[in-house]
Amino acid sequence: MRIYDIIAKKRDGYSLSPKEIEILIRGYVDGTIPDYQVAAWAMAVFFQGMDEEEIKALTQQMIISGDSIDLSAIEGIKVDKHSTGGVGDTTTLVLGPIVAAGGAPVAKMSGRGLGHTGGTIDKLESIPGFHVELTNKQFVKQVNEIKLAVIGQTGNLVPADKKLYGLRDVTATVNSMPLIASSIMSKKIAAGADAIMLDVKTGNGAFLKDLNEAIELAKTMVNIGNNFNRDTIAIISNMNQPLGWAVGNSLEVQEAIMTLKGKGPEDLTKLCLELAAHMFVLGKRTSEFTEGLVLAEELLYSGKALAKFAEFIKAQGGDATVIDNLEKLPQAKYKLKIISLHSGYIESIETQEIGRAAMLLGAGRSKKEDVIDLGVGIMIRKKIGDQVTKNDVLAEVYYNKDEKAQEVIPIIQNAYSFNTGKINKPPLILKTIN
Repeated sequence: MRIYDIIAKKRDGYSLSPKEIEILIRGYVDGTIPDYQVAAWAMAVFFQGMDEEEIKALTQQMIISGDSIDLSAIEGIKVDKHSTGGVGDTTTLVLGPIVAAGGAPVAKMSGRGLGHTGGTIDKLESIPGFHVELTNKQFVKQVNEIKLAVIGQTGNLVPADKKLYGLRDVTATVNSMPLIASSIMSKKIAAGADAIMLDVKTGNGAFLKDLNEAIELAKTMVNIGNNFNRDTIAIISNMNQPLGWAVGNSLEVQEAIMTLKGKGPEDLTKLCLELAAHMFVLGKRTSEFTEGLVLAEELLYSGKALAKFAEFIKAQGGDATVIDNLEKLPQAKYKLKIISLHSGYIESIETQEIGRAAMLLGAGRSKKEDVIDLGVGIMIRKKIGDQVTKNDVLAEVYYNKDEKAQEVIPIIQNAYSFNTGKINKPPLILKTIN
């Protein structure tokens, strides 16, 4: 069978067989099929899409292209969570301890971030002494003992995805629903989870700006999970403004700690509680969502989730006293207040611009080898629906380089739009798909 014929078949809108997809992906991974032919296939998929059986076959080939993690030695139903990313997305740091405190094992592999801030691993490494390098034996032992461990991603997990994503990135084929869905879900399934909770972001600070596209992606990923016998639930959450207050690695750890103390921002708290409720259902800790929500709230407001976070930090070599001594976390040297140039009600926030400002300060990476400044970032003080007068503080910038702080002042100010009439606060969770 010629690769040319596989490309032409997909170009003309026909479904590929599992065998044809196997030939394509295996050949690409072993180097016998060149980039230019796979690029042509990816563009054909971009325009013609894939049906459910094709997506399942593609996901399967991605999974078996490398290692899969065996978590069978961990007791209970392992529930993983994935977010499609946004600005100020601190959920894992709050959610993991809540779910683990409720007895559901969370064995999580996370990555480092490209873009406005670091990933979960970078944020955790803001904690003095915290390390993410655990052997598989240590990883399993820790989850069995305290129900929570977070490690960096293994180098040979789904190598087909890594190679294919690099190609999509330079051929304008990233925004293909089947390719996005199989990319995300192949990694989640290969990571060994029994059930998967998806937080699909939509809005001006998300990868997917359009709600209908986010719903399509969520449905596709839920179908993939169910096709691989992983109970899967997705929520669509609003990323038309930063989540919570903090954007930056150490600042987000501080915010997570405050949230676990019951003093965090309303939206971050609400999202984490609802995600935890769904994860309790997926992990068979509760029979229904409302019961799970009651459990999540009890664990948060009783201090049990905070105690679990301290236990988790200590287990991975970190200094758990940071919980009551936030100054032990990396600190920026300087702080600058960003004032409003207008009066009125905040109508919208260009969330992507807030993220760009954080990256310019040094909170994120534009390329993999960049070094993150863990102490810098932005604290959002006003959000959509808030009333402000001229010279009110919109945000605070934490910085180490004055020229960077001066550069982000107009970016943050211009990210805010105002209206003279009252603006309702936007809904946070837009849809649930299961």
